[in-house]
Formats: sequence, structure tokens, C-alpha cells
Amino acid sequence: MHATTVRTVLAGGLVVALLLAAGLAMPDWLLFLATMAISHGVVSLGVVVMMRAGVVSFGQGFVFAAGGYAAALVANQWGVGDALLLLLAGGVAAVVLSLPFAPLLARYRGIFFAMLTLAISMVLYGILLKSVALGGSDGFNVGRPTLFGASIDGRANFVLYGIAVVVVGLLAIATRIYGDSVRGLVSLAIRENELRVEYLGASVRRAIAANYLIAAFLGGVGGALTLLALGHIDPMFSYWTTSGEFVFVAILAGHHSVLAVFVASFIVEVVRSFSNLYFPSTWQLAMGVFLLVVIRFLPRGLGSLWADRRPRAAPAVEAVAMKEAVR
Repeated sequence: MHATTVRTVLAGGLVVALLLAAGLAMPDWLLFLATMAISHGVVSLGVVVMMRAGVVSFGQGFVFAAGGYAAALVANQWGVGDALLLLLAGGVAAVVLSLPFAPLLARYRGIFFAMLTLAISMVLYGILLKSVALGGSDGFNVGRPTLFGASIDGRANFVLYGIAVVVVGLLAIATRIYGDSVRGLVSLAIRENELRVEYLGASVRRAIAANYLIAAFLGGVGGALTLLALGHIDPMFSYWTTSGEFVFVAILAGHHSVLAVFVASFIVEVVRSFSNLYFPSTWQLAMGVFLLVVIRFLPRGLGSLWADRRPRAAPAVEAVAMKEAVR
């Protein structure tokens, strides 16, 4: 195993262990807030995966809602109550629904990619809004999940927090390993010079399509996890403002660090919760001012605070030269 991979796994495992230990001392309200931050953060992580290749999705609400509704239907219609199975169902369903769109979206860049993803998300929103079988605009509720067949009613908030930390922690580690791999570095090369990547023999469309499907799986898991935390789902999961929040977090974090995505997601959840509590009519203004301050003083995102201090990896363009690995 490569030394970088070993360091990533060890560092990720340490962070997961520390978060689990910290959860033992958290009150219920903070456990819920942290669970929501993690579930939204993993969706934003998918946006960051695509940002590395120079494209931004304004339609992550599509996979977020797809994962949430799939998990809810599996729970209510099939009687599956295990939290881990529901998270897997959400991720797989999001990938399956995104698969037909991946080749199409891989052909577009810039505002065209963003608007197409937004349109797909809003089409799903319209379908969910008019679907009586899925609860219409009110959505529907889902019962408390189980874990390996055991009830979690005693300490539901901590158990869901623990599931979120472990599952999303594993996904975050895998995403970081992918980002450091040849295929992941190809994404950075695409961002820098797409034409050169094509001349070197790598497929830009295939790389962007793969990133889109990875982001879909992450978004589906995030949607299912949010469903488990809330116990309710509605069409707002797919609305454009929801997608905008994921982009907000991705911009705040930058594409240099996986950890920064979850730090940014937690900051956003805290600022939104307390601003909504004390300034219910102007909390959006507080969020906007906060983002402007970060963009002004940290234009590369929160991750640049520590990512710039790490030794630089091999240039992305050199990775593209290893075209045999991406064919």
C-alpha cells in the first residue's frame, strides 16, 4: 500500500475515533446538529469532487432527494429498517438514476453544466410535488431505524451520530484516496488544461462522468442519512435552494481538503441555527455576509489554511501522462 494511502487511512481513522469520543459528551441538540452537518457535508463533498475537474453542479438536490426517497420507500414499502442498508439503498438509487445523465452532462462545461444539473433537479422536484403516492408537497414520515436488528430508541441521537461519523468517515477517506490517485489527479489536470489532457490520451468526458457518478453516490448517502436524522422527507430535498446550500459549503471549503468540507458544513449549520433562532428574518443575510468575508480573505476556501502547508504532490499533468491507468 502506498505511503500516502496509509497516512490517509490512519489520519482518517484518528479523526473518526476522536469524533466518536467527543459525541459521548455532546448534548442531544449538538448531536443532531453534527449529524445534519455530516449528512449535508458528504453531499457537498460530491460537489467538491466535480469542482476538481472544473465543473460545478447546481443540481445536487437531485441525488440528495433520490437517495432520501429511495431509503424512505425501502423502509416503508419493503419493511427494511437497518440504517446501514438504507444508506446503501440511497447511494445505489442515486447512482442508478444519475447513470443516464452522466454521458450527456460530461459533454458540457461552465454555466451549461450547472444549468443542466439544476434543470434535472427541478424536474424531479416537480414530479415529487405532484405525486400523491409520495405524499405530494407534504412528503411523508419514516419510522426510527434499527442497527443490525437492534432498536436504537435508548440513545437514538448518539447512535445516528455514530453511524454518520463512521459511514461518512469511510467515504471521506475513500474520496481522499481517490483524489490522490492517478484518476483523481487527472481531474486537476482537466481543470488546468482540458485540451492537453485529451492530447495525452486520457478521456475528459469519461473522467467527468465518473466524478458525477461518485458525487451521485455521496449525495444519495447524504440524503438517506438526512432522512434517518429527520424521520421525514419532502420535495424540498430537490429544490434549487437546497442544491445552492451544497454549493455554498463547497465554495466555503474549497477543493483542497476533504476535512475542510465538513468543517465548513458544520460552521454553516451552526451559523444558520443560531441566526435563525435570534434573527429569524435575516439569517440569510448573515450567511451571505459570512461567505463574502471568507471569499475576501480566503479565496481558495478554508482548506487552504492547512492544505498550502503540506508538501506538494506530483503535478497533475504528469499523472495524465500515465494514460494507461485511465484507459
